[in-house]
Amino acid sequence: MASSSASTSATLTLSSIHLHQEPKSSIISSFTFKPNSKTKTLVLQSQSECIRPTILKSGFVTYASSRNSPFLVSAVSAEAELDEDVDEEVEGGGGGVATVAPPSTTKPKKGKAALPLKRDRTRAKRFLEIQKLREVKKEYDVKTAVSLLKQMATTKFIESTEAHFRLNIDPKYNDQQLRATVNLPKGTGQVVRVAVLTQGEKFDEAKNAGADIVGGEDLIEQIKGGFMDFDKLIATPDMMPKVASLGKILGPRGLMPNPKAGTVTTTIPQTIEEFKKGKVEFRADKTGIVHLPFGKANFSEEDLLINLMAAVKSVESNKPTGAKGVYWKSAHICSSMGPSIRLDIKDMLDFKLP
Repeated sequence: MASSSASTSATLTLSSIHLHQEPKSSIISSFTFKPNSKTKTLVLQSQSECIRPTILKSGFVTYASSRNSPFLVSAVSAEAELDEDVDEEVEGGGGGVATVAPPSTTKPKKGKAALPLKRDRTRAKRFLEIQKLREVKKEYDVKTAVSLLKQMATTKFIESTEAHFRLNIDPKYNDQQLRATVNLPKGTGQVVRVAVLTQGEKFDEAKNAGADIVGGEDLIEQIKGGFMDFDKLIATPDMMPKVASLGKILGPRGLMPNPKAGTVTTTIPQTIEEFKKGKVEFRADKTGIVHLPFGKANFSEEDLLINLMAAVKSVESNKPTGAKGVYWKSAHICSSMGPSIRLDIKDMLDFKLP
């Protein structure tokens, strides 16, 4: 048995095989590697043998050999260092076998890991221009920040305004989870479609209160079939055992009725009115950050300030019992297509509306 090895700065892939076979007895001849620097290929060559693919086993590609047939295997180079071992062995009457070890391949990145690094991302010209309006890492007082936010909302459509609060909590612990609602006095600027799951007398009550969709078991079946034409789903307590089957559908979308979110209730008219006027549900994500919309960019500065301070007070008043130390780590506001503006936390907490 003879073997030879070669190294090249690439991954070996079989790109072409010239095959000619004659029905004669088999002989194994020596193999040679000839690198070609111009084409960045590695050539495995023999004058008297051909290689015929026969087996794919245990991560190795095995080839059977027969006599007096020329062959050429061209291996295309890529990026990684590769050592190849080619083994030939003589078997009585059965011909020789040459084994080529395949390259080690790295798993492709998925999810956030596949995104380009921040330094490699390219921004739109509009974004780069408006980004010059604020200083990076500077903390702004609330009034100045809201004024800058309105200046940066320069798209052709009306952007939403968002608040992002990083809190000193770890939601994997039950006593540090945050989920609550806030009534925005000036509304969200959006039309909220409300669906109600109920039965009996509450059915007509929900319709009269202005619900967009009202149903019972029939609505549950529609949701299972993919119906999602609503923004909020309210349910009465007697419907919750039936609603439990929708957990896998509604949970990932944040639409599952929950008492903490105020979407499981017996006072249906009042709840519908609150969500229509601007009641917003919020929760801390797994990193302890709260993402909260508080209006539209076409709102006046006064209206945005009122909504923002209502959101801040709600996050502060619903502080989890397990939160320790400094509760607020950072706070930012931005338009949906604009850069973030960092807030001075002390000024934000002490701010009083005129």
